[in-house]
Amino acid sequence: MFFLLPVLAALILSLTDYDLYALADIRNLRFVGLENYWTLLHRPLFWSALGHTVYFVAVGVPLSLIASLGAAMLLNSPLARCKPFFRTALFAPVVTTVVAVAVIWRYLFNTKYGLVNSVLDGIGVAPIDWLGDPHWSMPTIILFAVWKNFGYNMIIFMAGLQAIPADLYEAARIDGASALRQFQHITLPMLKPTMVMVSILTVSGYFQLFAEPYVMTEGGPLQSTTSVLYLMYEEGFKWWNLGSASAVAFLLFIIMFAVTAVMLRLSRRGGEV
Repeated sequence: MFFLLPVLAALILSLTDYDLYALADIRNLRFVGLENYWTLLHRPLFWSALGHTVYFVAVGVPLSLIASLGAAMLLNSPLARCKPFFRTALFAPVVTTVVAVAVIWRYLFNTKYGLVNSVLDGIGVAPIDWLGDPHWSMPTIILFAVWKNFGYNMIIFMAGLQAIPADLYEAARIDGASALRQFQHITLPMLKPTMVMVSILTVSGYFQLFAEPYVMTEGGPLQSTTSVLYLMYEEGFKWWNLGSASAVAFLLFIIMFAVTAVMLRLSRRGGEV
């Protein structure tokens, strides 16, 4: 009732020209088949939004995995102190409202009085228009998203690290293995199932990029941060082309499904090798 029926309704909606006129009078609704999908595939803005989304995923996912795994290994180290405090501090951004932290980040990256540009000015670097320059807007959003979300994966990686038997590391140290070799031959292989799961969750989440550009840049400048989900929002709730917006949603679902299937297939092939 609360999942399958809405999905089925959205699929049917994507095959119609449901818009503001049909919303006012259902008799204006027409069945158009795959016309919405065909129009989107020939629309430059859709491919531009898809390119921005893929760029966000391709850069943001590895950075998020590296940051979360690094933080998990630091907190899992026997030398770490005040672990509960740092776990809470690093996880806090995950449960913090996106709007609240996005407003703070907008001030931090403000061109005139932002803290980041003040630090750069102190070392002789000219101020950068982080959110107003098309070349810097998406990297800024990626940095914000990684900081906001890596704590969730960090907790999962910590659980995976704690499940690795300590005897393996002890035997490796006795055999003279360095810390790097222990990481390569013990930590990474034992974390592979966890890594696959975290990668799929992160990729799926990052493909649904919306809140960050909506709050920080509103898809600008020059539509350089318009994602597929943001395009869906504009189609559905700005221009009231609900049929087209539903088609965007299902195209994004197909892309996410394909990427996830490829990742699972590669992970299984790697396990067989």
